[in-house]
Formats: sequence, C-alpha cells, structure tokens
Amino acid sequence: MNKNTISALSQKEAEMIARLSYDEKDIVTAKELDTYLPADFQYRRKLVYSLKKKRILIPIKNGVYIFVPLDAVTTGRRVSELLIPPVFFPEKDYYIGYSTMFNYYNFTSQQFQTVYVLNQRISRARTIAGLSFKFTKISHDRMYGLEKISIKGKEVIVSSKERTLVDLIYYNKPVGGINAAMAILERFVKEEKCDIKKLIESAIQFPVIKTRKCIGMSIEKTGVSRSLLKPLEKSVKNTSLISFSSKRKGKINERWRVIVNDSQQ
Repeated sequence: MNKNTISALSQKEAEMIARLSYDEKDIVTAKELDTYLPADFQYRRKLVYSLKKKRILIPIKNGVYIFVPLDAVTTGRRVSELLIPPVFFPEKDYYIGYSTMFNYYNFTSQQFQTVYVLNQRISRARTIAGLSFKFTKISHDRMYGLEKISIKGKEVIVSSKERTLVDLIYYNKPVGGINAAMAILERFVKEEKCDIKKLIESAIQFPVIKTRKCIGMSIEKTGVSRSLLKPLEKSVKNTSLISFSSKRKGKINERWRVIVNDSQQ
C-alpha cells in the first residue's frame, strides 16, 4: 500500500480499515461489514467497491472478502490459505488434504504451492488472492479420518496424519511416485511418527484395493507383527494380482496379491 493510496482513503474507508485492523479480521462478510457502519448508511456497496479497487478487500466469493490491512506489504502479513476453503463449504463437507497436508506433517521438504480441497460437490481450479486452489470431488466413502484444527480461532477440517499417509500412497505423484511414497510411509512407521493402529484402520477403510495392498506391503517391511496386519490382509484376500508399475514380471507376493519387480524389492 503506497502513500498515494493511503492519502486517497475517505474518512469512512479509514474508519472501516481501522476497525477491521483492530479486530484482526482476515476474512470478512458483507453482513459483518454492515455492523461496522451506521444503521442509516446508504453507500455500503460504493464503499466496498472502492476498497476492492484499492485491493484492501479481495473477493473470495460473492459477499465474502479477504481483508488486507495497510501494513500488509511491509510486514508480509497475509491470510492463511487454510482459512479460505471453509468459506466455500459452510456445511463442513470438505477436508484439506493431499500435498497441502504432506507439507503440514513434514512428509517431505519440498514445498507445494497448490491447496487441495477434497469435497463431494465441486471440481475446479481457482486462484484467490494469488493463491492456487484445487477443489477435487471425491466419493462419500473417502470422507473419513478427518480432524478439526484451529487457525486464528477458526475451525478448519484437515486429514489426520494417518489418513494423509493413506492419501500419500494413493496420490503419490507430488512426491515422485509410488516408490518414494512407500519410502516415506515406511520411515514414519519405523520412527514411530504415526499411530500404526490408526494407519491400518484408515487403510482398511480406503475403497481403492491397490492402495490398501501397497500400504500392507510397505508396513510389512517395517517389521510390524502379522497379527496387527491381519485385518488389512483380510481386506485384500482373494483379489486379483496387481503390479505397481507397467511391468507384469517379478516375484508374486501372495499375501498382498502383488507382483513385485526389482525396483520394489
């Protein structure tokens, strides 16, 4: 925000910005803006339009805005990207997952720029305030293993660490493919950085058989007891043989019904 913009603020704009800054607002609705104005104020739309033009209010969707305080440029402050998805899903039928949570749980040092929002309604990509969002529609049977975290006093729904490890095996491209994903999972199990029972329960519930097999085979490599793995093994029993690569040659792992090639030994 440069000096010309600050000097161009009307008295009412300056008062609005001061109130929003004092209340430490990150996201504000049109109804909330009304509470900052006199009951007889007739120019709210004009005021909002002006603040949008000056990039003090940035639209997220109709009637919902990101508030950019005057000190944002000098301090580097910006709204947390995790606060934006709940705006689109007031019924809480979503979760933030995939590579966003790979970073959150420190699965990899690689930093991913897109925020993945898994939900049951919409599939689209959007850029909001310079942030990239990927809304991905999934089936109802994949909406489980979720947790609520607090970001600046607001509730955000994310995948649990164990559920994120399951998603890591399923959506492994961001970390470099299935072998890299399996190595991460195995490391977290070996170093006891996850709840192994919860991980197995999350794997059993996942509807994609190939993912369950891969997780079972990976956990087995870490030395986890067969009795603990028995329920997961049962979930893939009597299924067709699969391969995790394009190759159909290799040793057959009968327990997990998988063709294991040299790269997965």
